[in-house]
Parts: sequence; structure tokens; C-alpha cells
Amino acid sequence: MPRVLTDFSLSELQQQFVAWGAKPSHAARVLRAYYGGGGEIESSGGPALPAGLISRLRTELAPGAATLATRQVAADGTTKLLLRLGDGRTVESVLMPDFRPDRAAGCLSSQVGCAMGCDFCATTKTGFERNLTAGEIVEQFLALRREARTAGRRLQTVVFMGMGEPLLNLDAVLAAVHRIADNSLGALGWRQVTVSTVGIVPGIDALAASGLNVNLAVSLHAPDDATRAQLLPMGKRFAIADILAAADRFQAARGTPVTIQYCLLKDVNDSAGHARTLASILGARRMHVNLLRYNPTGLSLRGLTYEPTSDETAAAFVAELRARGVVAHFRRSRGPDIDAACGQLRRRMAIA
Repeated sequence: MPRVLTDFSLSELQQQFVAWGAKPSHAARVLRAYYGGGGEIESSGGPALPAGLISRLRTELAPGAATLATRQVAADGTTKLLLRLGDGRTVESVLMPDFRPDRAAGCLSSQVGCAMGCDFCATTKTGFERNLTAGEIVEQFLALRREARTAGRRLQTVVFMGMGEPLLNLDAVLAAVHRIADNSLGALGWRQVTVSTVGIVPGIDALAASGLNVNLAVSLHAPDDATRAQLLPMGKRFAIADILAAADRFQAARGTPVTIQYCLLKDVNDSAGHARTLASILGARRMHVNLLRYNPTGLSLRGLTYEPTSDETAAAFVAELRARGVVAHFRRSRGPDIDAACGQLRRRMAIA
């Protein structure tokens, strides 16, 4: 199966050009044009590329790793793309308008489906099918960049918070981040990338060891191991203390606060006692707690129907955290009417 341009690092494309008898110096220009132009091979500035090289690029490489299957736009302007991969499988990506009218944020998937089994998440209901390649991840980025430009916005940040567990596909995620963030390629910027995890301790350490200056978000969702194990099966493998210790190591290596994600579920993890326990385990750590309101996903894997916390209980929860010195805020839900909000991605075709 032919490779696509997003599969290549700069050095790999240079080697390919040498094998074709072309100058390796053309590789940087081709990739800059491709990433900057949203999929165009030839740059509009400077001397033209050799016709023979353009021909080989177009005939010997596949046109792309993904095609658009459906596109949905929510009432709040959030756009969800269902992309079809070369093997027929599909994956979802989301573009979220920023408060500033000229900016947007993107949510990328790292796997087809998910094996984590988080009980309140829709993605896991279809199970895990396979990892995405670096090229397939980058194709999502390019698709969202085009969407943002069409809307008169600039894709400002991306989060690996869509389908799948990024740290279980770390090699492809790291390769994709290089192509998305590096100034010679996607040029988004390292600090504009966040990788989210349910708490894969070896993966957190490997991400820190990679040297990439990206941000880390940890989906905790409970302040004690027993509650967490009910919500996230991976909680049975890694204790909260071990996850926070890994987050400490990452923060020490990268120098930026880790974000703790916590989805409030009615009568499950939203009491004042839960808030006090969460504040206690975080202690004096310089970490931010990102509180999420539950986005309904129907019957869970365990046969439960979760409900969002009431406004009053949510306000009391955040007040308890802040009273104990924890930096906490709510993240606004985006695109729930098209199942584009956190925990709702499920690779469903749009219904007319």
C-alpha cells in the first residue's frame, strides 16, 4: 500500500527523494507547503519544483490517509468530522471555536475505538480496533486546520483527547506531534499540544523522557482508588498515588502544570467529601483541576445510566476545592447536540 506524505518525517522524505534521483533539499519545501497549504504539494513562492518530482509525488504516494465521510456543525459552532481511513474504518475529530473570534481548538483521536472501558464514555462501547498511524493522526490535524480557515479562524491548539488512549499508541503520537508542532512542518508549536491519558504510568514517564515540550492532562475522575476502579477499569492497574507521582515527574521534567481532569457524576464522585479528598491528595501540587460536566452517553457498559451533577452541587464542589487552595475551573461542554462533547465520540454517521 503506498505511503502518504503525512507518513514522512523530513529525513525520511529526503531519503526518498535521493532514491528518486531528486535533490533532498526539495523535501523541506514540499513539506512546508503541504502542511501550510492544507494538502497542496507545490509551494506558491520561489522557483517551481521539477516536474518529474511533482509527478512522482502524485503517482507514487497516496493522496491522503483519510477522506471526509460526514461533517456536522453544532448550535455553538463546534464542528465534528467523521473521517474514513484507507481500510474503511472511521474516526472522529472535533473543531471547537474559541472565545476569540479568530481562533479555534482541535480534538484529535489516536486510536480506532478504545480499550480503556471507562464506564461513562461512549467511545469504549465499540471496543478497540487498532492504533492510528502517525499519518492518520496528522490527516486529522490538516482537516481541522482547513475547517478553521474556512470559518475564518486559526487552529491555535490541539488536544489528544478524542477516541483512544494516546499513551498506548505513543510512538505514532510522538511522530505525529513532531509533524504537527515543529516549525519546519505543521508549525503549531509544542506548547500548543496537550496529550491526555487515563493514567498509564509507564506512558507518562515515556512522554516525559521524549523531550517534547507538550502539556499533559490526566483523567482522574475520582479521588480514591475504589471509586476510580468502578469508573475506569485501568484504575485497578495503577493506583492514584502512582499516577500523581508520575505526573510529578512529568511536571518536574517539563516545567508546566499538569491538568487533572475530573468529570462530575451525580451521587458518584461529586460530594463535598469527594472534593475534600481530592484536595487532600493533590496537596500543595501546582496542578490545575479541570472540572467537566457529564455529557450523557446512554446506558453504560455496566448497565448504569449516569446523570450530570446539579448546578448547586457542582458549585459546592468547586468551592470546596478553592477553599483548600486548589486551582479549579469548569470546562465548557462543546457540541453536545451532535455528540461531539467529551466522552461522546462514537464514529456514528450523521443522520439527516
